[in-house]
Amino acid sequence: MSANIAEMERRRAAARLGGGQRRIDAQHAKGKLTARERLDVLLDEDSFEEIDAYVEHNCVDFGMAENRIPGDGVVTGSGTINGRLVFVFSQDFTVFGGAVSERHAMKICKIMDMAMKVGAPVIGLNDSGGARIQEGVASLGGYAEIFQRNVLASGVVPQLSLIMGPCAGGAVYSPAMTDFIFMVKDSSYMFVTGPDVVKTVTNEIVTQEELGGAVTHSTKTSVADLALENDIEALLTAREFFDYLPLTNRSGVPERPTSDPWDRLEESLDTLVPASPTQPYDMHEVIAKVVDEGEFFEIQPGHAANIICGFGRVEGRTVGVVANQPLVLAGVLDINSSKKAARFVRFCDAFDIPIITFVDVPGFLPGTAQELGGIIKHGAKLLFAYGEATVPKITVITRKAYGGAYDVMASKHLRGDLNYAWPTAEIAVMGAKGAVEIIFRGLGTEEIANRTKEYEDRFANPFVAAAKGFVDEVIHPHSTRRRIALGLRKLRGKALENPWKKHDNIPL
Repeated sequence: MSANIAEMERRRAAARLGGGQRRIDAQHAKGKLTARERLDVLLDEDSFEEIDAYVEHNCVDFGMAENRIPGDGVVTGSGTINGRLVFVFSQDFTVFGGAVSERHAMKICKIMDMAMKVGAPVIGLNDSGGARIQEGVASLGGYAEIFQRNVLASGVVPQLSLIMGPCAGGAVYSPAMTDFIFMVKDSSYMFVTGPDVVKTVTNEIVTQEELGGAVTHSTKTSVADLALENDIEALLTAREFFDYLPLTNRSGVPERPTSDPWDRLEESLDTLVPASPTQPYDMHEVIAKVVDEGEFFEIQPGHAANIICGFGRVEGRTVGVVANQPLVLAGVLDINSSKKAARFVRFCDAFDIPIITFVDVPGFLPGTAQELGGIIKHGAKLLFAYGEATVPKITVITRKAYGGAYDVMASKHLRGDLNYAWPTAEIAVMGAKGAVEIIFRGLGTEEIANRTKEYEDRFANPFVAAAKGFVDEVIHPHSTRRRIALGLRKLRGKALENPWKKHDNIPL
């Protein structure tokens, strides 16, 4: 028996060593942690249970039969984050550059299947050179098996990808289908074709960082949700983020104790909105003063900053927050902000997370760039997302709610459950000056000014909409948290189903 145990320990030690000490040192020299070190940071202490540590590849071509390493370039298993179950895989760059083989893919598929079976999120730590070329189409088949599981798991269990090294070619499509992507600055990148191929085909000269670095993807392309400074920050941020996520689409939102009173009043909100309709204010302040302890986890803060999306808590329970940001482009809706918010709303709806919407929107951004870029179809994505959502939806109009953008931003007409307005709210087809110039075309300057004042007195308030029942109540800004907390309590038992369908056909 002792000989058997000794052999087991020897094999375990070989698996833990991965590609060997020299390659581990090389990984550290790049400022990167190894696959196992990353799991140590991500998961609760001593909670990781590995599976398939002894799996080896089955390739015999190009001398691979004599080059087998236990684990085959990926560490898989389960653990806990703050006591809650999660399934994980962590690609090991020290073993064949983390390249995906058929068996490597099989290991990832196995833990994804288990996550679906028992109901727990999947977190993937990506650090791979791509498909293992020696295996040819077998490695491509392995990738496709992973892709298929990403699709089936979507909307069933949350999926989070941390890009902590290279991720190129077909490898990018698995993270792209997960719910959220965190990247590490200066050490991770994602692209379909690298700089060398780009130069050969298009004659463009571009660096890896410019083409697919963390900053590029978290600001310009919206592929990534966050760009973190290093491995440690990325992993600790993932731990914090995980606390907001439900385990499955049926488990309900997580709940944690809070000492923040549900009926806390915030007198400063009564004077937050400036007297001038053209003067901005920071919507982050509204959010921070409404959610528990002011804690708000923002998603894609560097992309389409004219809309804010993220997670907070009210009475200890996760909520999704969508808010126009007057500090950026006056909070206008455009192509990028519509896509960003639509995907976030759909995630919340898929996982039964209530949605709180703060509205201060002057409309959709005009211009040829927007129209030729397809603002009609992209703006419809946000409308569609809110319209199909069956989760509790509470809307607070703080100032402007103009035109079609009023409709889109979780209006009562899109099945908003509770629609509140501050006394500073203005709900109208458009701003007073523009409306008057259309209605009273040809009048002199003085008459236009008089008519503008008349229009403002008539429409630059929330009471016309309230009189029609489009706003449920005009509330004191200082009582916003209390109203939302009460509303969420009432809506916990909400039952609403869309008509049966195989799936909808959102305007992609």
